[in-house]
Amino acid sequence: MLSQKQPILTRRLIFIMALTCGVVVANNYYLQPIETVIAKDFQVSNGAVGIAAMLTQFGYALGLLLLVPLGDIVNRRKLIIRMCLLSSLTLLGAYFAPTFWLFSLAAFLIGLVSIVPQIIIPYGAVLAGPAKRGRVMGTLLGGLLVGILLSRTVSGIVASIWPWRTIYLMAVVVILALALILKFTLPDPGHANRHKLSYWQTLATIPALIKQHRVLREAASNGFFMFGTFSLFWSTLIFYISSPVYHWGTREAGLLAIFGLFGALAAPLIGRLADRFSDRWLVLIGLLLETLAFIILMVGGQYIGLLVLSIILLDVGNQFGQVSNQTRVQNLGERISNRTNTVFMFSYFLGGSFGSLVGTLMWQSAGWFGVTAVGLVFQLCAYLCHFIIFHPKKA
Repeated sequence: MLSQKQPILTRRLIFIMALTCGVVVANNYYLQPIETVIAKDFQVSNGAVGIAAMLTQFGYALGLLLLVPLGDIVNRRKLIIRMCLLSSLTLLGAYFAPTFWLFSLAAFLIGLVSIVPQIIIPYGAVLAGPAKRGRVMGTLLGGLLVGILLSRTVSGIVASIWPWRTIYLMAVVVILALALILKFTLPDPGHANRHKLSYWQTLATIPALIKQHRVLREAASNGFFMFGTFSLFWSTLIFYISSPVYHWGTREAGLLAIFGLFGALAAPLIGRLADRFSDRWLVLIGLLLETLAFIILMVGGQYIGLLVLSIILLDVGNQFGQVSNQTRVQNLGERISNRTNTVFMFSYFLGGSFGSLVGTLMWQSAGWFGVTAVGLVFQLCAYLCHFIIFHPKKA
Protein backbone atom coordinates (compact mmCIF):
# COMPACT_ATOMS: atom_id res chain seq x y z
CA MET A 1 0.00 0.00 0.00
CA LEU A 2 1.18 3.50 -0.80
CA SER A 3 1.65 5.90 2.04
CA GLN A 4 -0.66 8.88 2.04
CA LYS A 5 2.42 11.07 2.32
CA GLN A 6 3.69 9.93 -1.06
CA PRO A 7 3.48 12.54 -3.84
CA ILE A 8 0.79 12.52 -6.48
CA LEU A 9 2.13 11.67 -9.92
CA THR A 10 1.49 14.96 -11.72
CA ARG A 11 2.36 15.70 -15.35
CA ARG A 12 5.19 17.95 -14.18
CA LEU A 13 6.66 15.17 -12.06
CA ILE A 14 6.32 12.65 -14.90
CA PHE A 15 8.15 15.07 -17.22
CA ILE A 16 11.00 15.56 -14.74
CA MET A 17 11.30 11.80 -14.25
CA ALA A 18 11.27 11.15 -18.02
CA LEU A 19 13.86 13.91 -18.56
CA THR A 20 16.08 12.37 -15.91
CA CYS A 21 15.80 8.94 -17.53
CA GLY A 22 16.85 10.36 -20.89
CA VAL A 23 19.72 12.54 -19.65
CA VAL A 24 21.35 9.86 -17.49
CA VAL A 25 20.98 6.92 -19.86
CA ALA A 26 22.52 9.02 -22.64
CA ASN A 27 25.90 8.66 -20.90
CA ASN A 28 26.03 5.03 -22.02
CA TYR A 29 25.69 5.80 -25.74
CA TYR A 30 27.91 8.79 -26.52
CA LEU A 31 30.61 6.29 -27.46
CA GLN A 32 28.85 4.35 -30.22
CA PRO A 33 28.80 6.82 -33.16
CA ILE A 34 32.38 8.01 -32.52
CA GLU A 35 34.12 4.65 -32.18
CA THR A 36 36.19 5.10 -35.35
CA VAL A 37 37.41 8.55 -34.23
CA ILE A 38 38.38 7.23 -30.78
CA ALA A 39 40.19 4.29 -32.36
CA LYS A 40 42.22 6.67 -34.54
CA ASP A 41 43.05 9.00 -31.64
CA PHE A 42 44.24 6.20 -29.35
CA GLN A 43 45.77 4.27 -32.29
CA VAL A 44 43.87 1.07 -31.54
CA SER A 45 41.66 -1.12 -33.72
CA ASN A 46 37.93 -0.65 -34.21
CA GLY A 47 37.50 -3.98 -32.47
CA ALA A 48 39.23 -2.68 -29.35
CA VAL A 49 36.90 0.32 -29.17
CA GLY A 50 34.00 -2.08 -29.68
CA ILE A 51 35.13 -3.82 -26.49
CA ALA A 52 35.01 -0.46 -24.68
CA ALA A 53 31.40 -0.07 -25.84
CA MET A 54 30.70 -3.57 -24.56
CA LEU A 55 32.23 -2.68 -21.18
CA THR A 56 29.82 0.23 -20.83
CA GLN A 57 26.87 -2.09 -21.38
CA PHE A 58 28.34 -4.69 -19.03
CA GLY A 59 28.94 -2.03 -16.38
CA TYR A 60 25.33 -0.95 -16.68
CA ALA A 61 24.15 -4.54 -16.30
CA LEU A 62 26.33 -4.95 -13.21
CA GLY A 63 24.99 -1.69 -11.76
CA LEU A 64 21.47 -2.97 -12.31
CA LEU A 65 22.29 -6.11 -10.37
CA LEU A 66 24.21 -4.53 -7.48
CA LEU A 67 22.90 -0.96 -7.16
CA VAL A 68 19.26 -0.84 -8.30
CA PRO A 69 18.03 -3.08 -5.41
CA LEU A 70 19.07 -0.24 -3.09
CA GLY A 71 15.89 1.50 -4.27
CA ASP A 72 13.88 -0.96 -2.17
CA ILE A 73 15.74 -0.21 1.07
CA VAL A 74 17.02 3.41 1.01
CA ASN A 75 15.64 6.86 0.24
CA ARG A 76 15.18 6.93 -3.52
CA ARG A 77 15.49 10.70 -3.89
CA LYS A 78 18.91 10.78 -2.22
CA LEU A 79 20.03 7.70 -4.14
CA ILE A 80 19.07 9.26 -7.49
CA ILE A 81 20.89 12.54 -6.80
CA ARG A 82 24.03 10.82 -5.50
CA MET A 83 24.18 8.56 -8.55
CA CYS A 84 23.96 11.63 -10.79
CA LEU A 85 26.92 13.15 -8.97
CA LEU A 86 28.90 9.92 -9.33
CA SER A 87 28.06 9.92 -13.05
CA SER A 88 29.65 13.35 -13.42
CA LEU A 89 32.91 11.99 -11.96
CA THR A 90 33.00 9.02 -14.35
CA LEU A 91 32.34 11.31 -17.32
CA LEU A 92 35.25 13.49 -16.23
CA GLY A 93 37.35 10.32 -16.13
CA ALA A 94 36.50 9.62 -19.78
CA TYR A 95 37.28 13.24 -20.72
CA PHE A 96 40.74 13.25 -19.12
CA ALA A 97 41.72 9.60 -19.83
CA PRO A 98 45.32 9.67 -21.20
CA THR A 99 45.34 6.07 -22.46
CA PHE A 100 42.84 3.80 -24.12
CA TRP A 101 42.76 1.37 -21.20
CA LEU A 102 41.98 4.13 -18.71
CA PHE A 103 39.27 5.34 -21.10
CA SER A 104 37.87 1.78 -21.17
CA LEU A 105 37.83 1.74 -17.36
CA ALA A 106 35.97 5.05 -17.36
CA ALA A 107 33.53 3.63 -19.92
CA PHE A 108 32.83 0.69 -17.60
CA LEU A 109 32.29 3.01 -14.61
CA ILE A 110 30.00 5.26 -16.65
CA GLY A 111 27.75 2.27 -17.28
CA LEU A 112 27.98 1.09 -13.66
CA VAL A 113 26.56 4.30 -12.15
CA SER A 114 24.15 5.33 -14.94
CA ILE A 115 21.35 3.24 -13.44
CA VAL A 116 19.20 6.17 -12.28
CA PRO A 117 16.43 5.45 -14.83
CA GLN A 118 15.97 1.99 -13.40
CA ILE A 119 15.39 3.46 -9.94
CA ILE A 120 12.98 6.07 -11.29
CA ILE A 121 10.92 3.68 -13.42
CA PRO A 122 9.79 1.38 -10.55
CA TYR A 123 9.06 4.48 -8.45
CA GLY A 124 6.87 5.86 -11.22
CA ALA A 125 5.15 2.50 -11.65
CA VAL A 126 4.27 2.39 -7.94
CA LEU A 127 2.91 5.94 -7.94
CA ALA A 128 0.87 5.34 -11.10
CA GLY A 129 -1.05 2.33 -9.77
CA PRO A 130 -2.23 -0.62 -11.89
CA ALA A 131 -4.80 1.35 -13.95
CA LYS A 132 -2.29 3.87 -15.38
CA ARG A 133 0.91 1.89 -15.00
CA GLY A 134 1.37 1.07 -18.69
CA ARG A 135 0.75 4.67 -19.75
CA VAL A 136 3.28 6.07 -17.25
CA MET A 137 5.79 3.35 -18.07
CA GLY A 138 5.43 4.22 -21.75
CA THR A 139 6.16 7.89 -21.04
CA LEU A 140 9.20 7.17 -18.86
CA LEU A 141 10.57 4.64 -21.30
CA GLY A 142 9.90 7.10 -24.11
CA GLY A 143 12.14 9.58 -22.29
CA LEU A 144 14.72 6.83 -21.89
CA LEU A 145 14.69 6.05 -25.62
CA VAL A 146 14.86 9.73 -26.61
CA GLY A 147 17.97 10.01 -24.43
CA ILE A 148 19.56 6.98 -26.09
CA LEU A 149 18.83 8.20 -29.61
CA LEU A 150 19.66 11.88 -29.17
CA SER A 151 22.89 10.95 -27.38
CA ARG A 152 24.06 9.28 -30.58
CA THR A 153 22.92 12.24 -32.68
CA VAL A 154 24.56 14.86 -30.45
CA SER A 155 27.73 12.82 -30.01
CA GLY A 156 28.14 12.24 -33.75
CA ILE A 157 27.59 15.91 -34.62
CA VAL A 158 29.81 17.24 -31.81
CA ALA A 159 32.65 14.89 -32.83
CA SER A 160 32.38 16.15 -36.43
CA ILE A 161 32.94 19.76 -35.24
CA TRP A 162 35.14 19.58 -32.11
CA PRO A 163 37.47 16.97 -30.53
CA TRP A 164 35.56 13.86 -29.55
CA ARG A 165 36.29 14.37 -25.83
CA THR A 166 34.12 17.50 -25.89
CA ILE A 167 30.95 15.42 -25.67
CA TYR A 168 32.01 14.05 -22.27
CA LEU A 169 32.71 17.51 -20.89
CA MET A 170 29.31 18.70 -22.13
CA ALA A 171 27.74 15.66 -20.44
CA VAL A 172 29.33 16.62 -17.12
CA VAL A 173 27.75 20.09 -17.27
CA VAL A 174 24.33 18.63 -18.18
CA ILE A 175 24.36 15.97 -15.45
CA LEU A 176 25.35 18.48 -12.76
CA ALA A 177 22.56 20.84 -13.87
CA LEU A 178 20.15 17.89 -13.70
CA ALA A 179 21.28 17.01 -10.16
CA LEU A 180 20.53 20.59 -9.10
CA ILE A 181 17.06 20.45 -10.68
CA LEU A 182 16.32 17.15 -8.95
CA LYS A 183 17.43 18.50 -5.59
CA PHE A 184 14.73 21.18 -5.70
CA THR A 185 11.94 19.39 -7.59
CA LEU A 186 12.03 15.64 -6.94
CA PRO A 187 9.70 14.79 -4.04
CA ASP A 188 10.97 12.81 -1.09
CA PRO A 189 9.26 9.38 -0.96
CA GLY A 190 10.17 9.02 2.70
CA HIS A 191 9.85 5.47 4.03
CA ALA A 192 6.95 4.47 1.78
CA ASN A 193 8.60 1.60 -0.03
CA ARG A 194 11.30 0.43 2.37
CA HIS A 195 11.35 -2.99 3.97
CA LYS A 196 13.33 -4.40 6.87
CA LEU A 197 15.79 -6.46 4.86
CA SER A 198 19.45 -5.47 4.69
CA TYR A 199 21.23 -4.88 1.39
CA TRP A 200 22.70 -8.39 1.27
CA GLN A 201 19.43 -9.96 2.35
CA THR A 202 17.70 -8.05 -0.44
CA LEU A 203 20.15 -9.41 -3.00
CA ALA A 204 19.68 -12.90 -1.57
CA THR A 205 15.94 -12.79 -2.30
CA ILE A 206 16.47 -12.29 -6.05
CA PRO A 207 16.99 -15.98 -6.99
CA ALA A 208 13.75 -16.88 -5.20
CA LEU A 209 11.88 -14.18 -7.13
CA ILE A 210 13.22 -15.58 -10.40
CA LYS A 211 12.14 -19.10 -9.42
CA GLN A 212 8.71 -17.94 -8.25
CA HIS A 213 7.65 -15.82 -11.25
CA ARG A 214 7.50 -17.42 -14.72
CA VAL A 215 6.64 -14.03 -16.24
CA LEU A 216 9.87 -12.60 -14.85
CA ARG A 217 11.92 -15.43 -16.37
CA GLU A 218 10.19 -15.01 -19.72
CA ALA A 219 10.58 -11.23 -19.84
CA ALA A 220 14.25 -11.45 -18.85
CA SER A 221 14.97 -14.09 -21.49
CA ASN A 222 13.32 -12.50 -24.50
CA GLY A 223 14.54 -9.07 -23.32
CA PHE A 224 18.10 -10.44 -23.46
CA PHE A 225 17.77 -11.38 -27.11
CA MET A 226 15.66 -8.42 -28.22
CA PHE A 227 18.01 -5.80 -26.79
CA GLY A 228 20.98 -7.90 -27.90
CA THR A 229 19.67 -7.56 -31.46
CA PHE A 230 19.17 -3.82 -30.98
CA SER A 231 22.71 -3.28 -29.63
CA LEU A 232 24.20 -5.52 -32.30
CA PHE A 233 22.99 -3.05 -34.93
CA TRP A 234 23.86 0.22 -33.21
CA SER A 235 27.34 -0.90 -32.15
CA THR A 236 28.31 -1.82 -35.72
CA LEU A 237 26.43 0.83 -37.71
CA ILE A 238 29.39 3.27 -37.66
CA PHE A 239 31.67 0.56 -39.09
CA TYR A 240 29.19 -0.21 -41.87
CA ILE A 241 28.49 3.35 -42.98
CA SER A 242 32.19 4.34 -42.85
CA SER A 243 33.03 1.38 -45.12
CA PRO A 244 33.12 1.69 -48.95
CA VAL A 245 29.36 1.03 -48.98
CA TYR A 246 28.64 4.63 -47.84
CA HIS A 247 31.94 6.41 -47.01
CA TRP A 248 30.17 8.30 -44.20
CA GLY A 249 31.37 9.38 -40.76
CA THR A 250 30.30 10.32 -37.24
CA ARG A 251 27.96 13.12 -38.34
CA GLU A 252 25.92 10.81 -40.55
CA ALA A 253 25.85 8.14 -37.83
CA GLY A 254 24.38 10.72 -35.46
CA LEU A 255 21.83 11.90 -38.00
CA LEU A 256 20.66 8.35 -38.69
CA ALA A 257 19.89 7.97 -34.98
CA ILE A 258 17.20 10.63 -35.34
CA PHE A 259 15.02 8.15 -37.24
CA GLY A 260 14.96 6.01 -34.13
CA LEU A 261 12.78 8.70 -32.54
CA PHE A 262 9.82 6.91 -34.09
CA GLY A 263 10.31 4.34 -31.34
CA ALA A 264 10.26 7.05 -28.69
CA LEU A 265 7.10 8.57 -30.16
CA ALA A 266 5.48 5.13 -30.16
CA ALA A 267 6.33 4.42 -26.51
CA PRO A 268 3.35 6.26 -24.90
CA LEU A 269 0.99 4.57 -27.37
CA ILE A 270 2.52 1.17 -26.59
CA GLY A 271 2.08 1.93 -22.89
CA ARG A 272 -1.65 2.58 -23.42
CA LEU A 273 -1.92 -0.66 -25.39
CA ALA A 274 -0.20 -2.48 -22.51
CA ASP A 275 -3.01 -1.28 -20.21
CA ARG A 276 -5.64 -2.79 -22.54
CA PHE A 277 -4.21 -5.78 -24.37
CA SER A 278 -2.15 -8.90 -23.69
CA ASP A 279 1.49 -8.09 -22.99
CA ARG A 280 2.58 -11.28 -24.74
CA TRP A 281 0.91 -10.20 -27.98
CA LEU A 282 2.65 -6.84 -27.83
CA VAL A 283 6.02 -8.52 -27.23
CA LEU A 284 5.35 -10.71 -30.29
CA ILE A 285 4.67 -7.59 -32.38
CA GLY A 286 8.04 -6.25 -31.24
CA LEU A 287 9.77 -9.48 -32.24
CA LEU A 288 8.19 -9.46 -35.69
CA LEU A 289 9.24 -5.84 -36.30
CA GLU A 290 12.83 -6.50 -35.22
CA THR A 291 13.02 -9.61 -37.42
CA LEU A 292 11.71 -7.71 -40.43
CA ALA A 293 14.27 -4.96 -39.78
CA PHE A 294 17.18 -7.40 -39.86
CA ILE A 295 15.94 -9.16 -42.98
CA ILE A 296 15.85 -5.76 -44.70
CA LEU A 297 19.33 -4.93 -43.38
CA MET A 298 20.69 -8.22 -44.69
CA VAL A 299 19.34 -7.90 -48.24
CA GLY A 300 19.09 -4.14 -48.73
CA GLY A 301 21.18 -2.30 -46.15
CA GLN A 302 23.22 -0.71 -48.94
CA TYR A 303 20.18 1.36 -49.98
CA ILE A 304 19.67 4.43 -47.81
CA GLY A 305 15.87 4.23 -47.94
CA LEU A 306 15.85 0.64 -46.72
CA LEU A 307 18.49 1.42 -44.08
CA VAL A 308 16.30 4.19 -42.66
CA LEU A 309 13.20 1.95 -42.77
CA SER A 310 15.04 -0.79 -40.87
CA ILE A 311 16.14 1.72 -38.19
CA ILE A 312 12.51 2.76 -37.66
CA LEU A 313 11.27 -0.84 -37.51
CA LEU A 314 14.06 -1.90 -35.16
CA ASP A 315 13.53 0.95 -32.70
CA VAL A 316 9.74 0.63 -32.65
CA GLY A 317 10.04 -3.15 -32.27
CA ASN A 318 12.48 -2.85 -29.40
CA GLN A 319 10.17 -0.37 -27.70
CA PHE A 320 7.20 -2.75 -28.03
CA GLY A 321 9.27 -5.40 -26.27
CA GLN A 322 10.65 -3.21 -23.49
CA VAL A 323 7.45 -1.35 -22.56
CA SER A 324 5.36 -4.53 -22.57
CA ASN A 325 7.91 -6.63 -20.69
CA GLN A 326 8.66 -3.97 -18.11
CA THR A 327 4.96 -3.27 -17.50
CA ARG A 328 4.20 -6.89 -16.68
CA VAL A 329 7.31 -7.18 -14.54
CA GLN A 330 6.17 -4.15 -12.53
CA ASN A 331 2.73 -5.72 -12.15
CA LEU A 332 4.28 -8.51 -10.07
CA GLY A 333 4.18 -6.35 -6.93
CA GLU A 334 5.04 -2.92 -5.60
CA ARG A 335 7.23 -4.00 -2.67
CA ILE A 336 9.48 -6.04 -4.95
CA SER A 337 9.37 -3.60 -7.89
CA ASN A 338 13.07 -2.62 -7.78
CA ARG A 339 14.23 -6.21 -7.50
CA THR A 340 12.03 -7.53 -10.31
CA ASN A 341 13.14 -4.57 -12.41
CA THR A 342 16.74 -5.46 -11.51
CA VAL A 343 16.31 -8.99 -12.83
CA PHE A 344 14.69 -7.86 -16.07
CA MET A 345 17.06 -4.98 -16.80
CA PHE A 346 20.18 -6.92 -15.79
CA SER A 347 19.31 -9.59 -18.34
CA TYR A 348 18.27 -6.89 -20.82
CA PHE A 349 21.59 -5.05 -20.74
CA LEU A 350 23.60 -8.23 -20.41
CA GLY A 351 22.04 -9.05 -23.77
CA GLY A 352 23.00 -5.59 -25.00
CA SER A 353 26.59 -6.11 -23.86
CA PHE A 354 26.72 -9.52 -25.53
CA GLY A 355 25.21 -8.09 -28.72
CA SER A 356 27.79 -5.28 -28.85
CA LEU A 357 30.66 -7.72 -28.39
CA VAL A 358 29.40 -10.30 -30.89
CA GLY A 359 28.55 -7.57 -33.41
CA THR A 360 32.09 -6.18 -33.29
CA LEU A 361 33.64 -9.64 -33.64
CA MET A 362 31.33 -10.60 -36.51
CA TRP A 363 32.04 -7.35 -38.34
CA GLN A 364 35.77 -8.12 -38.23
CA SER A 365 35.38 -11.73 -39.36
CA ALA A 366 32.31 -11.81 -41.61
CA GLY A 367 31.31 -8.24 -42.41
CA TRP A 368 27.76 -6.93 -42.61
CA PHE A 369 26.29 -10.30 -43.65
CA GLY A 370 27.73 -11.89 -40.50
CA VAL A 371 26.34 -9.11 -38.31
CA THR A 372 22.82 -9.41 -39.73
CA ALA A 373 22.92 -13.21 -39.66
CA VAL A 374 23.73 -13.17 -35.93
CA GLY A 375 20.89 -10.69 -35.41
CA LEU A 376 18.47 -13.19 -36.97
CA VAL A 377 19.88 -15.96 -34.76
CA PHE A 378 19.17 -13.76 -31.72
CA GLN A 379 15.62 -13.33 -32.97
CA LEU A 380 15.19 -17.08 -33.40
CA CYS A 381 16.25 -17.56 -29.78
CA ALA A 382 13.67 -14.96 -28.68
CA TYR A 383 10.93 -16.81 -30.58
CA LEU A 384 11.92 -20.06 -28.86
CA CYS A 385 11.56 -18.34 -25.48
CA HIS A 386 8.21 -16.83 -26.45
CA PHE A 387 6.52 -19.85 -28.03
CA ILE A 388 8.15 -22.89 -26.45
CA ILE A 389 10.33 -22.46 -23.36
CA PHE A 390 8.18 -19.98 -21.42
CA HIS A 391 4.76 -20.46 -22.99
CA PRO A 392 2.03 -20.13 -20.30
CA LYS A 393 0.69 -23.61 -21.09
CA LYS A 394 4.02 -25.07 -19.94
CA ALA A 395 3.81 -23.33 -16.54
